[in-house]
Amino acid sequence: MTDAPEAPPPVTPPVAEAALDAHGSNPWRLRDFRLLWVGRLTAVLAIQIQSTALVWQVLEIARRDHPIEQASLYAGMVGLVQFIPLLLLTLPAGEMADRRNRKLTVAACIGGELVCAAAFLSLALIGHPPLWALLAVAALFGACRAFLAPASQALLPMVVGMKALPRAIVAQSLAFQTGAIAGPTVGGLLLAVSTPFAYGASLVLFLTGLTCFLLIRTDGRPRLRAVQSRWAAVKEGLAYVWTTKVVIGAISLDLVVVMLAGVALLVPVFAAGVLDVGPQGFGFLRAAFGAGALAMALYLARFPILRHGGTWMFAAVAVFGVCTLVFGLSKIVWLSAVMLFIGGAADMISVNIRQTLIQIATPDEMRGRVSSVSMLFIGASNELGEAYSGVMVRILGPIGAAVFGGIGALVATGVWARAFPGLRKADRLA
Repeated sequence: MTDAPEAPPPVTPPVAEAALDAHGSNPWRLRDFRLLWVGRLTAVLAIQIQSTALVWQVLEIARRDHPIEQASLYAGMVGLVQFIPLLLLTLPAGEMADRRNRKLTVAACIGGELVCAAAFLSLALIGHPPLWALLAVAALFGACRAFLAPASQALLPMVVGMKALPRAIVAQSLAFQTGAIAGPTVGGLLLAVSTPFAYGASLVLFLTGLTCFLLIRTDGRPRLRAVQSRWAAVKEGLAYVWTTKVVIGAISLDLVVVMLAGVALLVPVFAAGVLDVGPQGFGFLRAAFGAGALAMALYLARFPILRHGGTWMFAAVAVFGVCTLVFGLSKIVWLSAVMLFIGGAADMISVNIRQTLIQIATPDEMRGRVSSVSMLFIGASNELGEAYSGVMVRILGPIGAAVFGGIGALVATGVWARAFPGLRKADRLA
């Protein structure tokens, strides 16, 4: 039985719309955007430190009784148990983001992630926690992310308005990549002190992010939409994504390429079993990818891509595949780091163009649902990709898995370029 239709309360115009004429296309002039940016940065930094600590902790626990190839399966389970709630909850969460206050939803989800960080800290203080307990908390964390992603994506245009949206997306990507750089590096350093210390730092950062979002003044309630059942609203969002070929082409390409050639699980496996560089080296390699993305984000903030978006996106995805291929063949730490750096820069181009195309093509009253579908695909590429990588490492070994993924990404780029000509020919991004 479907839930009874529920109409959202009347809303006032978002702060960004009222201030748009005064602030133009510069989102940094908006107080709420600055708070949102700091909240995003601290939350991503917390997630990266926590993820670095969790994957390494699970890998170390599993390696006590299993070889590295089999231990990688357990590390891959970290991604899988987070993807399952993401798969089950993301679409209803997107519908809720188009019905409930998006700002309060984001704050509640970060609060849930804070609770998970406290649970990880408590388990780490035990000394040798059981793997099932770590995976159970990771699953709860995945559930929080399911509701966080569509609400936060839909909140951004409400804070900055459409005119400032392209620069705001670049700035948000800059916050993400800053956290992606600092997180693994700081996580590796904190792990050298102790695992509980790393989880404790994540808890403090989640608390900071929660405070920033609670201080945002923008009304996060979405616009009024026609009264309909929740299931009908979900179906409407799915139909929109499916019939808008630019959107479905962009998010499905990301799913396939990141699942095949993603480095989230390959880097710790290479650090522990191929390059033998320990937790500090692991943090360095993880940070190399984020450093490339950060450098590109800084460049795009000054010189944004405004034309030939589709061509740039497909070229960037192809470079990403080549970098994964060379990373898999490399036995030299500095060469591996360079490939991760270039791959991160290419990924930044792809992410920026994809997010801009999706936001521009989506009306405000459907942003939560469209964002939920996009986040579901991204979640599948990341979390399910970790599980996939774990299986491929078990079958082909670390090097074989990376080489296979790089070649697969190049093949997928060619197939998608042919199957989605509209995406390939997409031009203006502003």
